Amino acid sequence: MQILGRHLIVEYSDCDRDILDNLDRLEADMKDAARKAGATIVRSVFHRYNPQGLSGVVVIAESHLSIHTWPEYGYAAVDFFTCGDSVDPYLAFEYMKAQLGARNAQVSEVKRGIPSEKDEVLRHKPTAAFVTSLNA
Repeated sequence: MQILGRHLIVEYSDCDRDILDNLDRLEADMKDAARKAGATIVRSVFHRYNPQGLSGVVVIAESHLSIHTWPEYGYAAVDFFTCGDSVDPYLAFEYMKAQLGARNAQVSEVKRGIPSEKDEVLRHKPTAAFVTSLNA
């Protein structure tokens, strides 16, 4: 695979239920997680559900971080998708585990990119000439 990014798919459980339903705090925590990972924040959008729970996305120049919470179960599903080698999604993962008070966390890493016969990491922002050579 020609690897363009890493996608951490995370299950946090046994979390602090009040935190999972606190939109302002979680938006701030997710932005802080992006910064701690070395990402550049572009924009964030968060939504509260009735009667509880929320979803949110922090768009970063290097891809995105997203969260979906179920306070009634003490559970959060979180994605940390980063491109390039200047951002470490595991720093965001560890930070959010602590912020959520998660007693348990499971993480799966998926390499994202273009199928090929050999593994290689592609540059995050290639030049036009480089992209043209890939498509030749």
